[in-house]
Amino acid sequence: MKLTIIGTGYVGLVTGACFAEMGNTVTCVDIDEAKVEGLKKGILPIYEPGLESIVINNFRNGRLKFCTSLSDPVAESSMYFIAVGTPPGEDGSADLRYVLTVARDIGRHINGYTIIIDKSTVPVGTADKVKTAVRHELHQRGADIPFDVVSNPEFLKEGAAVEDFMRPDRVILGTDSEQVRKVMRELYLPFMRAHERLLFMGVRDAEMTKYAGNAMLATKISFMNEIANLCEHMGVDVENVRQGIGSDSRIGYSFIYPGAGYGGSCFPKDVKALIRMARDHEFEPSLLNAVEARNEAQKHVLFGKITRRFGAGLKGMTFGLWGLSFKPGTDDMREASSVVLLHELVGAGAMVKAYDPVAMPAAKRELPVEWFKSGQLKLMDEQYGTLEGVDAMILMTEWKPFRHPDFDRIRKIMKNPVIFDGRNQYDPALLRQAGFEYSGIGR
Repeated sequence: MKLTIIGTGYVGLVTGACFAEMGNTVTCVDIDEAKVEGLKKGILPIYEPGLESIVINNFRNGRLKFCTSLSDPVAESSMYFIAVGTPPGEDGSADLRYVLTVARDIGRHINGYTIIIDKSTVPVGTADKVKTAVRHELHQRGADIPFDVVSNPEFLKEGAAVEDFMRPDRVILGTDSEQVRKVMRELYLPFMRAHERLLFMGVRDAEMTKYAGNAMLATKISFMNEIANLCEHMGVDVENVRQGIGSDSRIGYSFIYPGAGYGGSCFPKDVKALIRMARDHEFEPSLLNAVEARNEAQKHVLFGKITRRFGAGLKGMTFGLWGLSFKPGTDDMREASSVVLLHELVGAGAMVKAYDPVAMPAAKRELPVEWFKSGQLKLMDEQYGTLEGVDAMILMTEWKPFRHPDFDRIRKIMKNPVIFDGRNQYDPALLRQAGFEYSGIGR
């Protein structure tokens, strides 16, 4: 099939590359000329395991193309995927300006029957707004061209997005058109050779499914963080509790790891947007409010532990920080707990040496330049160098190289053998036996 993907961010680039990998001819459109030129040279704007080789190979083979406008002849197709950002507004609602701008652009360019697919995470009712925008442009042209709008939300985990797309648990498709069902089934069947995992439903149902799914996962994380904090007050080890409840098949082990709070581009944004949607419909979402409040509070837990140990004034102290991305497998620092902690440490006068296996370029771009100029933040080239002469080590992201480090070496190079474990990666008893002072979450 010949497909056009509008937006080459996280969702759009993974979607376009994976469809091309299955033999489709795909054109990815983005108004950012520098990004498009970079992609043509094999320079990706994001880090995602396995994505780079797929992009480069399919571009070389002619199945994956990049351009900056829908007016480009290579962008012509009968299927358009909208995969642009929906950033949160000040009130938490999803900002649809980019989605609707693309919809209007599609309306100005289509010449025959077209299927428009909402791949972006959008509020319930967005498909209707997309239809209205396209119809307005067609009316302006005096054109009577049939089209359908489909909701096809993505369920990609950062760090495993290629695997998730190539071997999906399910593909949600919101449409009332039998013609669309046939086309979308044909498009997705190569990704599910063993058995079909397509779930067809109404458009609004599909739009809500995306938000409900992310809100459920965020709820599990916040619940477990709440339990971890309670365990800490009651002298209970939350790790044993986690294993005990995870062994219940009705609960399972996924998303019940206590930590320093969830981040990234999905959970925080989607929970806030769902809260906003509820209030817009005069419903107060008490549980979602609690999920959000617990997560915001959780991002400050580690700093509270640090100040209880060293005092409120941290001037003259240096901390070694392992991990900047919001989770392993990605360079995404959006809503990352590490950023909240850095603001608190720098604000208290501390110096921080930080290292991340992947997110260092993102850190240089996104963190305040005055931190670097003042010397309060130094980005290090190697994980052990980060800990030389520090008053304490802080683990924020559980990258594999951090999971079983050389603790003998660490103890020798640190000024004080103190570890704050924001992801409960280490065994408290073993570390204390090795001469460390250890503080985890709910341990």
